[in-house]
Amino acid sequence: MTTYNQISQFTSQQGVTLVAVSKTKPIQAIQQMYDQGQRVFGENRVQELEEKYLALPKDIQWHLIGHLQKNKVKYIAPFVSMIHSVDSLELLEIINKEAVKADRIISVLLQYYIAKEDTKFGLSEAEGFALLDQLKEKPLTNIKICGVMGMASFSDDKALVRSEFQNLKNIFNQLKNKYFATDDAFKEVSMGMSGDYELAIEEGSTMVRIGSALFGSR
Repeated sequence: MTTYNQISQFTSQQGVTLVAVSKTKPIQAIQQMYDQGQRVFGENRVQELEEKYLALPKDIQWHLIGHLQKNKVKYIAPFVSMIHSVDSLELLEIINKEAVKADRIISVLLQYYIAKEDTKFGLSEAEGFALLDQLKEKPLTNIKICGVMGMASFSDDKALVRSEFQNLKNIFNQLKNKYFATDDAFKEVSMGMSGDYELAIEEGSTMVRIGSALFGSR
């Protein structure tokens, strides 16, 4: 198995943020990785994220990477570092409302649907443009859109996966040029997981979400 040190060294040499996906992993395993220097962890479920936030060191940056239900936003708004899975204007408005209450600005990524699978969430290109056009008309003060996120098909077909990553990078470039040309915060392309992160980095990923390659299979 690839070790934490190998992956962390590789991603840091590439200038890529390593999000250690700690969903279902015990507190001790996360603490162990924290002791090795890891500070960014990703969780899928709000309740589990809350419990781990309370139990672990407070300088951890917690990323919510799973599908986020609107009624759960209030539980993580006071502390979450970044939400990767924003796929509607309505969800953005709720995050903004809860961020105002918590007196914070919350960083988010727009999740795009890039895979050929029905089980994935995300915006289409047209929906993303429509959402950002609406935000231009009516800006939200307490969110910061920092980039895009997507999940490639779960497939051994490397050409397919590569083309999906290229598609997401292309979407990022279009949004950067059209809406965020002068915004330095809009810089993240969150793509790549345990099985395909090297490919994702080749195609311009700035943030990889790695679980089983770090913690072992669930």
